[in-house]
Amino acid sequence: MRQFLVYKSSNKITHPTMKMLRFRSPSIRSLDQEILCTIRLLDDSEISCSIQRDTKGQFLLDHVCNHYNLLEKDYFGIRYVDPEKQRHWLEPNKPVVRQMKSAQQPYTMCFRVKFYPHEPMKIKEELTRYLLYLQLKRDIYHGRLLCPFAEAAYLGACIVQAELGDYDPEEHPSDYIRDFKLFPKQSLKLERKIMEIHKNELRGQCAALAELNMLQRAHCLETYGVDPHPCKDFTGSTAFLGFTAIGFVVFQGNKRIHLLKWADVSKLKFEGKTFYVIGIQKEKKLVLTFHTSTPAACKHLWKCGVENQAFYKSLQIKEISPPSLSCNECVFLLVSGRVAKEVIEASSKIQREPPEVRRAQFGQSRSFNSLSHKNLIMNMEPLVPALPSTIEYEEMTTDNGKISLTLHTHKQTHSQALQPQTSGKSHGISLVPCASMLPTPVDDSQGGVDLLFTSPIQSPARLLRELHADPDIQAQLEAERDLRLLSSNDRVNAWVLSAARFIVVVMGILLVTVPTLLLLLESDIDVSFLHEIRQTPEFEQFHYEYYCPLRRWILCKISMVMENLWSD
Repeated sequence: MRQFLVYKSSNKITHPTMKMLRFRSPSIRSLDQEILCTIRLLDDSEISCSIQRDTKGQFLLDHVCNHYNLLEKDYFGIRYVDPEKQRHWLEPNKPVVRQMKSAQQPYTMCFRVKFYPHEPMKIKEELTRYLLYLQLKRDIYHGRLLCPFAEAAYLGACIVQAELGDYDPEEHPSDYIRDFKLFPKQSLKLERKIMEIHKNELRGQCAALAELNMLQRAHCLETYGVDPHPCKDFTGSTAFLGFTAIGFVVFQGNKRIHLLKWADVSKLKFEGKTFYVIGIQKEKKLVLTFHTSTPAACKHLWKCGVENQAFYKSLQIKEISPPSLSCNECVFLLVSGRVAKEVIEASSKIQREPPEVRRAQFGQSRSFNSLSHKNLIMNMEPLVPALPSTIEYEEMTTDNGKISLTLHTHKQTHSQALQPQTSGKSHGISLVPCASMLPTPVDDSQGGVDLLFTSPIQSPARLLRELHADPDIQAQLEAERDLRLLSSNDRVNAWVLSAARFIVVVMGILLVTVPTLLLLLESDIDVSFLHEIRQTPEFEQFHYEYYCPLRRWILCKISMVMENLWSD
């Protein structure tokens, strides 16, 4: 059984006889108070239940699994968002109320895949494979599962086959793929390729087989199972961290730049907003440092890494050391229970009739275009907004907290643009002239359109002659020319001054940094603060990976120069 125990300790030491402990027992009324929880499932349907103030998270997970009649529950979890918009996984052994803190009631959570199976083919029950299929479909739609064009077309065709069945020219029009929203950016070329595969390659496959083919193809992709955590690396560049069944991965853009297998990860720790991954790569010690936006995001990243490492590494991790001995609150995370290998063994021992799989109908699927009839839960998993060419939607929050959509249209004729806008408010449509391609209308009472053509216009040549003949204009032009020259000289002088300041600052930094580095790297002075700096993982990585090779290269060049001089 996998469980977590969070133990918080403080550096403050108090004498036991100096302070009296007071225990306040909650009233029976507060314990009996029921709290409504709404859990959003993978097919966007929702179930609700009532809990007590001392109800633990395992109750909600069991409630959802009983709703599905699901036995292979180790892959799944319940996720929620706190008032600071930070995502968390609901811990099973802690009360729900303590974890939700000051979240607004009723509590809103999401049932999601927490640990992606390394080999989906080893999942025994069709129900579990169907739930994993729904999760991967969401990952594709939200842009988390990145794939090349050919793979995207095949995955999209598998989704269409699973939800529509075989292609029927009498039932399906020529553009039937447009009813599906499968990818964040769905081009016409991609839709044609999906239609071609759906018509020719997947004919005759039932929904379960199409879903299985989709799982088999998707689990080979680099971003399979990656829940990206945005952060900054040591250079300040944006990176996305993730944890998979293979190990720890780092992405920049659409390219994977780091893959550290779980066997090579020796330690994960965090301090404030800084996250460290310490491991071994090519028989050398490796320290990767990343910076998150908030300490809560860093702690969430660390917890996800520890949980994934414990699940996929096929080891029972008894105790994980605290992130830092100098922090005020030390967190000890005890991880025990079934790992991925044991979950697969337990699945192979399931002896029961396969449960019924209630698949969402085509009109109720998230892939279908008609999503407007559902009350989407905001701030849970924001959709990637599509950019329409002729219609813009603007979300406006009303006083009662609901979301209303104001429609701005650009399709106006020239006559409509010049007419007074009186019918827009009655139909809920607001026409914005500044957003239109047409010019702002001119009021007829002020002369109308005729005013644009009745003003006297002089030729440009005549205007130039009059300007050059006027002595006042000439003096003004000369003054402006001199002013431009002075301003350009001032800009050049300011640039030279700023460059000189920059050079002075750089030289000052080098004069301080270089002797300090030489003192740390070359001297044998054993001062306490120097000893502490030398023991840090970052300094060791810099010393062995950068300084030692640079020193050998410089010495080699110097020896070559000396040999050439002696030979001459």
